Amino acid sequence: MDIKTASSLHRLRLVSAPEAVSFLLLLVCSVLKRTTDFNAVPVMGAVHGVLFVLYVLFWLDAWNRTKWSLGAASLYFVLSVLPFGGFYAERKLKREAEAAVLASRARAQSAEGAVQA
Repeated sequence: MDIKTASSLHRLRLVSAPEAVSFLLLLVCSVLKRTTDFNAVPVMGAVHGVLFVLYVLFWLDAWNRTKWSLGAASLYFVLSVLPFGGFYAERKLKREAEAAVLASRARAQSAEGAVQA
């Protein structure tokens, strides 16, 4: 995995959890708006909107760089619209990035061994 691909996955991971938190807070604010006089929906809506747009942009970049299948790319998009999906996406992306780093190191070591032989 090259540095640009790793960076795109890292950016997607960084925005996935805050996007999920903002979505949950927006849901709480929506309930509070209807049950009390507290109305933070405009503020939380804007915050969540910005984070969601960032998530989609980073998702498109990651999809382009990693060459995910349509199924994998769809999964990460669907996770962005589920209340706890961003947390799951962050964990799954972390595991994917760690596996890619291990594979990259193994390739480098095997190439190093081939050069020495």
